Amino acid sequence: MPAIQITNLSKAYGEVKALSDINLSVNGGELFGLIGPDGAGKTTLIRIITTLLLPDSGCATVLGLDTRHDYKKLRGLIGYMPAVFSLYSDLNVEENLNFFAGVFGTSVRENYDLIKGIYHMLEPFKHRPAGKLSGGMKQKLALSCALIHRPKVLILDEPTTGVDAVSRMELWDLLHEIKDKGITTFVSTAYMDEAKQCDRVALIQKGKIFGVNSPNGFAQMFPYKLFAVYSSNIWLHLESIRQMVVCETAYMFGNKLHFATNSFDLRAENLRESLLSMGIDAQVDEIEAGIEDYFIYQLSEKSRS
Repeated sequence: MPAIQITNLSKAYGEVKALSDINLSVNGGELFGLIGPDGAGKTTLIRIITTLLLPDSGCATVLGLDTRHDYKKLRGLIGYMPAVFSLYSDLNVEENLNFFAGVFGTSVRENYDLIKGIYHMLEPFKHRPAGKLSGGMKQKLALSCALIHRPKVLILDEPTTGVDAVSRMELWDLLHEIKDKGITTFVSTAYMDEAKQCDRVALIQKGKIFGVNSPNGFAQMFPYKLFAVYSSNIWLHLESIRQMVVCETAYMFGNKLHFATNSFDLRAENLRESLLSMGIDAQVDEIEAGIEDYFIYQLSEKSRS
C-alpha cells in the first residue's frame, strides 16, 4: 500500500484552477519531491494531503486513511512543516518543543533520539525566543517540532525557501537521516537543483503533474544533444542562435547558454566554428542534460501545443 495516494484530485479558487486531475503515488519510506515554480499548486496539494483543505473532487489517502473522513486519526500520524514559519515566536526553543510534544501526548525525552541530530545545533540557543532565531535555525526548530511526536509521514512545504546555502545543505542532510529511520518524507521546493536529493520527484506546473520519475530518469528523457556555450554577454545573441538551422532550442542557464540540437552528429568544435562565423567567440562543451533541462523542454513543448 502506498504511503500517499492521490486520485483524480482537483481544486479551484473561484475561476483559478489550482489543481487539475492530479494522480500521484508515494511509496513508504521514500524521500519524494514535488518540484515546481511559485503558483504551480504545491501548497494547495500539501494542504489537502495534511487534511487542512478539502478538494473539490477526487481523493487523497495517507497510510490508507482518507484525508476527508479520517482527518482526526491522520493528524497524529503526520508531521507537517508549512512554508511560513508558524511556531510561537515569543516562546523559546525549548518551550516550543515541549508545547508541541504535549499537544500529541508525548514528551521531548521520549522521542529525543529522533530529533537529536537536529537539536544539537539548536541546543546552544534553547533559551532564545523562536522569533529571534536566524532563518536556518527557525527551519531546524520547525522540523524538530514536526518530528517530536514520531510521525509516520513527514510533509514539508518549501522548507529551504529564504535560507542560506549552508542551511539548505544541512536541512537536506537531516532529511536523508530521517529517511534512513523509515519515515516517508514528502517535500516541495521551487529549487530544481534540490530534485537531485530525492528518490523520485513529480514535476508540477499550473496545477498539473506532467511527469514522475527519478532525477536521473528525467535527465535521460531529454530528447536532444546538449551543449553548454560560454561567452561574455551570450544572452545578447540568444535570438540569433535560436535561428540556426541545427538549433532545436536554446535558453540561458545561469551564466551560460544551453544549446539543444537534433543533429546528433554535431560536435562541439563544429558548433564553435558556426558561432564564430556569426561573430560569437565562445567556448563550447558537450554536456549531459539534467532534470532542469527536461523541465524547460516540457514547458516549451506545452507552450507550442
